[in-house]
Amino acid sequence: MTKADLVNEISKTTGVEKAAVLETIEKFMEIVKDSLANGENVYLRGFGSFIVKTRSEKTARNISKNTTIVIPEHKIPAFKPAKVFMQDVK
Repeated sequence: MTKADLVNEISKTTGVEKAAVLETIEKFMEIVKDSLANGENVYLRGFGSFIVKTRSEKTARNISKNTTIVIPEHKIPAFKPAKVFMQDVK
């Protein structure tokens, strides 16, 4: 499902204009992205959590040059689904 499909489905089921639904979805994504960039997790009860995970430093190999490189510690965004969400998917 794409963002356009999501907008169409929400608009169809709620009767709200597509432009308003699109603006709401865009703002939601912007707020989640900004919160994660600032190190804040976003918790949506019954759906899941958007969290920031820290990957530790590790050593990797460049096979073509046969050299090793160090990948520094870095943060990545992640989604952890709620138990109810997982039960519905299973």
